[in-house]
Amino acid sequence: MDLEFGEHHARLRDEVEAFLTANWPSDDVRAFRRKAIDVGYLYRHFPAVYGGSEQPADPMADDIIESAFTAARAPQGIIGQGPDMVVPTLLMSGNDAQRERFIEPTLLGDISWCQGYSEPTAGSDLASLRSKAELDGDEWVVNGHKIWTSDADTSDWMFGLFRTEPDQPRHHGITFLLIPMDQPGIEVTPIQSMTGETEFCEVFLTDARTSIDCQVGERGGGWGVSRNLLVHERNLMGFRTQQLFESMLELARTRQMNGAPAIEDAGVRRSLIEIEGELLAAKYSRYRSLTNSARGNPDPNAALAGVVKKLHASTMAKKLTQLGLDLAGADEGLRAQGDASVDLGRANEPGGWTANYLFTHSSAIGGGAPNIQRNIIGERGLGLPRDLRTPKESTPST
Repeated sequence: MDLEFGEHHARLRDEVEAFLTANWPSDDVRAFRRKAIDVGYLYRHFPAVYGGSEQPADPMADDIIESAFTAARAPQGIIGQGPDMVVPTLLMSGNDAQRERFIEPTLLGDISWCQGYSEPTAGSDLASLRSKAELDGDEWVVNGHKIWTSDADTSDWMFGLFRTEPDQPRHHGITFLLIPMDQPGIEVTPIQSMTGETEFCEVFLTDARTSIDCQVGERGGGWGVSRNLLVHERNLMGFRTQQLFESMLELARTRQMNGAPAIEDAGVRRSLIEIEGELLAAKYSRYRSLTNSARGNPDPNAALAGVVKKLHASTMAKKLTQLGLDLAGADEGLRAQGDASVDLGRANEPGGWTANYLFTHSSAIGGGAPNIQRNIIGERGLGLPRDLRTPKESTPST
C-alpha cells in the first residue's frame, strides 16, 4: 500500500482547497453540501442517481477531502442515523421507490431519522422484542413501546423492527418498517441522561400507521435487514475518535502543568503517543482493507470490520476522555453539565470533557455492548466455541 501523494492526489488537494476558498463560508449549508456532492467531495460512496457523488473507492482521497474540510471548518456529510444507517440499508434491502423517496432528502438533511430497536424487555437480546404490527389493508397498524430512541423527539421518521408473525420462532416473523413520527398514534417522552441532555427518548406507539410501501424487505425478513444495518451502526459509533484526539492535543498544548504546557510533560507525551499509535494502526488497517477491496481482493472477514472498529473506537474514546478530565483539572468536573456540549470535536468548551466522558460510557453500549462485540469476534472471526453458559436461543444473532 503506497501512502505517498502522487500527482493525482496532490492535484486533488489543491482542487479541494480552491473549492473551499470559493464556496465556504456560506449562509446556505444545504446548498454548499449540494455543490460539494456535485464535484465529488461528499457522500462519495453513494450512487449519483440517489443524490451521492458515486466516486471510486480511494481512501487517500477520502482523507485529503476530510482533512481539508476539517481545516476550513466546513460542513461535511451529515453524520447520523439517516445517512449512516438508513441510506446504506435502503441501498441494500430497499426498493427503487423507497430509494428515490428517502435517500437524497436524508443526505441533505431534509429528513431526519430515529431507530426503533430497543424495548424495555429487549436490549442486547433484540430478538425478544414485543412491539407488533398488523396489516390492515395497505397499511401496517403498529403498537408497542420503544426506549433509548435517540432524537425521537426531533425526528421525522422512525426505522425499526416489529413483530408481524407472533407464532414464528424468535428471529423470524419480524418486519423492518419505516414509520412517520408526525401522527396522533405516537407519543415521545424524552429521557434525561447523566450528561444532563435529553438525547434519548421513550416512544409509545398506539395504533400508529404506516403504508405497506414503507416495509423494507420481505414481510417477516426484518431480522436479516437489521443484521446488515447493525454493521453500519457500528461504523457510525466509531467515527469521532480522531476529532477527540485533535481536541486533546489542543488541550495539552494550552493547559499548564508545573509551569509549562502539559504536552511537554513526559507522562502526558507518553500517553498521547500510545493513543496516537493505536489510532494510526486503526486508520491504516482501514486503508489496507479499502485498498484490497478496490483491487478486487476483499477481506474474507470484512463483515467483522465494523465490530472491531466500534469496539476499538469506544475503548479509545474512554481513554481519551479520561485523560482529558485529568488534564482539564478538578474544576472541569464541577461545571454545569446542562450547558456542556457532547461534541467530541469541541471537547474544550466549558464542561465539554465532563459531558464527553459521560457520553462515551453510553456510546460503548450503543450498537451492542463490548461483551457482545467480543463474542462476535471470538465466534465468527476466531472460530471459538459459543459461550456454554448462554443458551443458544437467547444469544443475539447480531
